[in-house]
Amino acid sequence: MTQPTDRLPDGPLVAWYADDFTGAAAVMEVLTFAGLPAMLFLAPPTQAQLARYPDLKGIGVASTARAQSPEWMDAELPDIFAQLAALKPALMHYKVCSTLDSSPQVGSIGRAIEIGARGFSPAAVPILIAAPQMRRYQCFGHLFAGFGDAVFRLDRHPVMSRHPVTPMNEADVARHIALQSDRIDARCLTLEDIAAGATLPRIAATPGRIDAVTLDCMDERTESAVGRLIWKGRDANPFVVGSQGVEYALVRHWQDTGQIAAVTAPQGVGKADRMVVVSGSVSPTTAAQIAWAKANGFAGIAFDATSVCREPADLDQEIARAVAACLDAIDRGLDPLVYTAEGPDDPAVEAFIRAAAGQDLSKVNQRTGDALGRVLHQTLSHSGVRRAVVSGGDTSGHATRQLGIHALSALAPTIPGAALFQAHADGPMDGLQLALKGGQMGSHDYFGWIRSGGGPR
Repeated sequence: MTQPTDRLPDGPLVAWYADDFTGAAAVMEVLTFAGLPAMLFLAPPTQAQLARYPDLKGIGVASTARAQSPEWMDAELPDIFAQLAALKPALMHYKVCSTLDSSPQVGSIGRAIEIGARGFSPAAVPILIAAPQMRRYQCFGHLFAGFGDAVFRLDRHPVMSRHPVTPMNEADVARHIALQSDRIDARCLTLEDIAAGATLPRIAATPGRIDAVTLDCMDERTESAVGRLIWKGRDANPFVVGSQGVEYALVRHWQDTGQIAAVTAPQGVGKADRMVVVSGSVSPTTAAQIAWAKANGFAGIAFDATSVCREPADLDQEIARAVAACLDAIDRGLDPLVYTAEGPDDPAVEAFIRAAAGQDLSKVNQRTGDALGRVLHQTLSHSGVRRAVVSGGDTSGHATRQLGIHALSALAPTIPGAALFQAHADGPMDGLQLALKGGQMGSHDYFGWIRSGGGPR
């Protein structure tokens, strides 16, 4: 380890605003398990809330922007960015999914960059999607992601190329983002550029245009290098876009330069007597996890998501049925697992698509997440169970808001990006142990891992 070149500044190092809940929690996880106190809020924190946690080095806000329109972003993001900027963080991070989920119409990263550039006036916007710890790699501009025992270019990925809302048909990160804005000039700092000592711009290239620079990253060496680029360039480029790979890279740079010490990840928190899972994911990864769970002490409970497309009374009836099934499972010594589908080929997916035809899909998906949140809240309230999982990136955002919590802190690691958290609330959900899992994330026995309390293995 080299000697420190400078000390980390006082106050928050990073403020982040995430376009989904699971990704938002992943940033907190990276910072916390590196020894940097961080907390994720479900809405911009009040001064009273922040006063309870005066030593935070990372402050995040979770959202559902990944499922929203550019018009929604125009209405919501400027004020939230301003509130986070008022905290005077060293860097402002707009957090996106490590599989780049977005399109010009839904979850537009391009529109978020336009708004961020207007608010922070960067010379350029660094973009880091890759996160080698999660088997996300960028090489000469193209994003690759692991699945099973293989690694696929994003546009050939078995899950992301079939995403029900934002299927990935472009692996070139700069091109994918440039197609979402007519104001962005996107380019890549390649592995060769980084090895040759390239740096980020300090002066905007073209007035009225936005210079966006994607960063290749493949391993520990390039991760440290891009972390250094982002950190050393923060004065001219304070607004950065990317996955939790941004924090992984910053931590790697800070450790390599001796500004923070490497720490041992915390252990698990012990097995739960009972646990509740709700899932709105249609990913094959989640399908395998549901199959494992059914064979290992979980009671599978199918939730009819078409009910969100019918009358409110029909939805209320389906929620009541699911809650009753959950409570019955708990009485029988099983852990309830409520799911809308067992993978993309489940007939329930086609039935849902038919039922939602002609409706605003983002609103239908929100109603689905809200409904699963109501099932979870009622089950926890009636049973007293104190550990839960929400599966599905968009589902996590909508469902978690039904629990009445205002913040999360990290408790125990599992796989990168899906740790076990503690909920903070002014009501009965305070202290709830909660895991939020993206659809394509986690080992086949992930639900059992959380039931056992997480921790390294």
